[in-house]
Amino acid sequence: MSSSVVSLNDGRGPAATKDRILDAAEALFMEHGFEATSLRAITAAAAVNLAAVNYHFGSKEELFQAVLTRRLDPMNQRRLALLDRFERDAASAPLSCERIIVALFVPALELARDPERGGKDFLRLLGRAYADPAPFIRQLLSEQYAQMIARFKAAFGRALPHLPRKELSWRLHFIMGALSYTLAGTDVLKLIAELNPTETTNDEVLLRRLAPFLLAGLKAPLPDLSEVMREIDGALEPSPRR
Repeated sequence: MSSSVVSLNDGRGPAATKDRILDAAEALFMEHGFEATSLRAITAAAAVNLAAVNYHFGSKEELFQAVLTRRLDPMNQRRLALLDRFERDAASAPLSCERIIVALFVPALELARDPERGGKDFLRLLGRAYADPAPFIRQLLSEQYAQMIARFKAAFGRALPHLPRKELSWRLHFIMGALSYTLAGTDVLKLIAELNPTETTNDEVLLRRLAPFLLAGLKAPLPDLSEVMREIDGALEPSPRR
């Protein structure tokens, strides 16, 4: 057996080596982004050689995918389980928007509060991934969220039957963005303390602050922007030459 293969286990087993690579990659991707993080930096931080990364993941793209899926899959499964439970309790009646938001919010907040599952660092990485222009990252996130988004979109659709499906898609996109920003932001705990120093930083506090904002956006009537757009178009038209 070659020395490179022997070093894959590093005396602690392949599972431990794989987890160490994932932990190192998660921290570096969060700090520097995908493009600026090299495999050399990851192997140095994980104390493994390149053969170990190739053996467990194959490429940097596949490693990045593994970093995301090991956190996203359990969180999204928990979201769907909560939604299933709420829908069973409601029988054939549509769920309220409030309960749907709880099913979205609580599993993400549980992850944010658990350093063993990546905590806020992982959510910051997820925020970076959303802003990354790499096509494979956008495709990956779309695939990872597809089942979960479809279920929640259907639930919101039953709760808001008057809302056009395309408009609902936009509003759900904005909800996910607001949720990610709130959970990944480093200033959330400070903000809570400023609002009310006696409040403890638990799930209910954040939910009470965020839910009314999200609900207002979901339920807002569709505005008629045609006149405003005509004014904007008129302002952007070039002035006639004299």
